Amino acid sequence: MTAANPFRFALPLLLFSFACQQGAHAQSSDPPAASRMAVSQSAPTDANAKPASMIALTIPKGTPLQIALDQEVRVTKEGQPIHGRVMQPVYAFDRLVVPVGTEATGHISKIEPVSRGHRVRSVLNANFTPARKVDVDFDELVLANGKHVPIHTAVAPGSGQVIQLVSAGETEKKKTVKDEASQKIAQAKQQAKQQWDSAMQQVKAPGKKHRLERYALAELPVHPQFIDSGTLYFAELKDPLNFGAEQLTAKNVTELGQTPPPGSLVHALLVTPLDSGTTKKGAQVEAVLSQPLFDGDRLVLPQGSRLEGAVVQVQPARHLHHNGQLRLVFHQLVPPDGMPQEVAASFEGVQSGAGDHVKLDTEGGAQATSPKSRYLSTSFSLALAAFSSAGDGDADVTNNAAGGANGYRLIGLGVGVAAHYQPLGMAMGAYGASRSVYSHFLSRGRDVVFPKDTAMEIGFGANVEPHARPGQTIQQ
Repeated sequence: MTAANPFRFALPLLLFSFACQQGAHAQSSDPPAASRMAVSQSAPTDANAKPASMIALTIPKGTPLQIALDQEVRVTKEGQPIHGRVMQPVYAFDRLVVPVGTEATGHISKIEPVSRGHRVRSVLNANFTPARKVDVDFDELVLANGKHVPIHTAVAPGSGQVIQLVSAGETEKKKTVKDEASQKIAQAKQQAKQQWDSAMQQVKAPGKKHRLERYALAELPVHPQFIDSGTLYFAELKDPLNFGAEQLTAKNVTELGQTPPPGSLVHALLVTPLDSGTTKKGAQVEAVLSQPLFDGDRLVLPQGSRLEGAVVQVQPARHLHHNGQLRLVFHQLVPPDGMPQEVAASFEGVQSGAGDHVKLDTEGGAQATSPKSRYLSTSFSLALAAFSSAGDGDADVTNNAAGGANGYRLIGLGVGVAAHYQPLGMAMGAYGASRSVYSHFLSRGRDVVFPKDTAMEIGFGANVEPHARPGQTIQQ
């Protein structure tokens, strides 16, 4: 297999030449402890490995840092400090330079005012403190060795929500997997899930009880605004970060340019934003590896390698609450300074907003799902409507109030109490119930949305088809 690859020797030579040019100015720099640790763990030297060149450990401009708040923030003013943790490791070529758990400090940079129309609608709905859009910036990283690294970032659109890791049909695959490659991918996904859960424990994401308390507080006419602990931001670097340089040996690159072994799972960041409501079938998709891929202690793919693919199936959200669907495949791999090669890669996992309710099927197709809470909310509205029509006589203030509150909170409640007219309370109750039924069951459903910098898991397997089968659909 090795002899059949024409790039085995050409690609390392190209990388050595490229590394010499970039790393010559940094040969005297002292890399951080995190980098030295990564070298000793991932690419140990041996007596037969010859020194080749220096590789610059530079994180380029535009690289996103995934930073989650580790403390709940009550929004009060611009300039207010915030504190978080890095949730995904950051690599330069094949070296770890910013490990998971690295502290990040920043501030609230802007609190946007609420438009007049939105404020009026909120007041009519008994909400005198509508939520404002809050922008944040991150200013500094604090490494494990105590070193403070100044950073300048811009938070990417689409970030700023609590994130969960969604895997593709994990339960079903465990029952049907027979080939070794799929088993390796399943094991790698399980390990990635454990690493994600371990990282989330550092930020203390809100539990069900806390979310219920915050929901109840938000229903009050006057309430504070919070940013939840665990809220994740994609903070893109405005300037590159330099962590010195380290030696690149021949042993590190003997596998470069070869197809990843079957069962490999890589971590990548989406370069092309996707939306089932606007993305067209056949649209090109690109992702970049955020972490290197090793086969034992040998480097197969460095950080920065690209995966290219296409959207092979898309279904926008429709009325009657039909949710959006999206399927994509990756068919080409491009290492840095390397030659493109055809691959068959599957979409195995994605980080998605907890409120987006995204699900992946057993073949990596993504679909938006509807929360089960819609049944409870609609049942409550129907119960209020029934209660508003249960009184006898037009003096039943309680029933009128129930119907009014079910209609349009503040104005409906006021009219329902003051009118003392049961048909009006019944009408308001029916309006509220019908509005709930429409929004939860008859209106347009939710689209699948993956913003730029979304973290993905992509698997390479011998039995993965590079294209979707004709007529294939995503299971509801």
